[in-house]
Amino acid sequence: MQIYESLKHTTWECKYHVVFIPKYRRKALYVQLRRDLGAVFRDLAEQKECKVEEGHLKPDHVHMLLSVPPKYAVSSVLGFIKGKSAIHIARVYAGRRRNFVGQHFWARGYWVSTVGKNEVAVRRYIQEQEKEDQRLEQLEMAAL
Repeated sequence: MQIYESLKHTTWECKYHVVFIPKYRRKALYVQLRRDLGAVFRDLAEQKECKVEEGHLKPDHVHMLLSVPPKYAVSSVLGFIKGKSAIHIARVYAGRRRNFVGQHFWARGYWVSTVGKNEVAVRRYIQEQEKEDQRLEQLEMAAL
């Protein structure tokens, strides 16, 4: 039996596969930053009553399986997560303490898809993404 989320007057299951990238797709998500961002994303999602069910940070993009209550738009939750995490990155890693007008870490857009009944497949895809990318890179090198 499946367990659903609930609010006072609503029972729901709204899960989304989300992908977004750093600005200019630069490979900025390296070792320490990748470790810290997972916890940051989870904390920010909890502030909007959301949950990061699964996630993987690649050097040039982020995959998340995000559970969002129906009272929030996915766009507003992602805007909040991307905005607040960019401020965190600037403060912790760039040493800035004030507001940073005009400085952005994440690119403007994102990709989102509803999960529905294929949640297991989406979870597996997110977990195995790095292995698949490494396999493709090896095939490209062998072709040269």
